[in-house]
Amino acid sequence: MQSVESAIALLKSRAQEASGYSYSPYSAFPVGAAVISENGKIFQGCNVENASFGLTQCAERAALTAAVAGGVVPGTLATLLIYTPGETVHPPCGACRQVMHELMSADSLVVSCCDGEDIRSWTPPDYLPNPFVPESLKK
Repeated sequence: MQSVESAIALLKSRAQEASGYSYSPYSAFPVGAAVISENGKIFQGCNVENASFGLTQCAERAALTAAVAGGVVPGTLATLLIYTPGETVHPPCGACRQVMHELMSADSLVVSCCDGEDIRSWTPPDYLPNPFVPESLKK
C-alpha cells in the first residue's frame, strides 16, 4: 500500500496530464482530475465545455464517470485530486460535490492543488455537510 503523499503526487501528475486534454474554449480554464479506486486503479477526467454552458462536464465528474464505466463499484472510490493551472487552489463545484458524495467512499478524501505550493483537502462531511441522499427519494 502506498503512502498518502505518494498517492497524491501520482494523482497530481495524472490530473495535470488530463488537464492537457481539456476542451475549454470559453473559460480558457483547463481542469484535470484523477481518482483512485481501492485497488489502486487510476481514472482521469478533464473539463469539456459546451456553448450551452449547462451541458459542460467538469473534470471531477468526468473522472468519476470514467471510474464507474471502468467497473468501479459506486461508493468505493478512495481519493480524488483536482488540478487547476495557476497559483490558486479551487474547490469543486456544487454539482461535483453531490456526485462525489454518492460515488466515493464514506472515508474518502478530495484534494485540490495547483501549480503553486497551496493544497486543500476535504472529507465528505467537509465538502457536502447535508447531502441529498437516495433515501430522500420517494419509493
